[in-house]
Amino acid sequence: MIDLFQVALELQDFLTAQGWRFCFIGGLALQRWGEPRVTQDVDCTLLTGFGDEREYIRILLGRYAGRIPDAGEFAWRNRVLLLRSQSGIGIDLALGGMDFEVALVNRATDFDFLPGIRLRTCSAEDLIVLKAFADRRRDWADIEGILHRQGRLDWDHIQAQLEPLAELKEDPAIMATLRSLRSDLDS
Repeated sequence: MIDLFQVALELQDFLTAQGWRFCFIGGLALQRWGEPRVTQDVDCTLLTGFGDEREYIRILLGRYAGRIPDAGEFAWRNRVLLLRSQSGIGIDLALGGMDFEVALVNRATDFDFLPGIRLRTCSAEDLIVLKAFADRRRDWADIEGILHRQGRLDWDHIQAQLEPLAELKEDPAIMATLRSLRSDLDS
């Protein structure tokens, strides 16, 4: 796990040196807010906006190896750049530009994971939104862990961010599942 934190710190230093805005999401953020579990890669949202992604991709591929053939083209089409650190750890870089992603990065804060390893992660509320939107069994288990560990959350923010995303995905069950988890916690 220490290697993972070190790779995240190196990525953070690189992104900061570029003057880019970002935050860690996924398993690293879960280490901060939920029930920690083993994670194999570093997940990060990088604000690229829309239209300049190719320049970000070019610079990142100059620093890191792609994990798949044509990683740059894949990133351009799918808005996720799949990289590999020098030590072999995977880096999934979401190319952010939607209003929610901008707000996610704006709300991110630094956290000391280990001595000398301070990383910028998304908020607990935004992690819940991301995981609910992904809507996988593992993500719902992660959300339960966040709910049990955090207690106080900004539910108005979660609802305001998640409802439009669930509508975009045309999946009202996402909101119903989250309401059910919250109700179980409150009872």
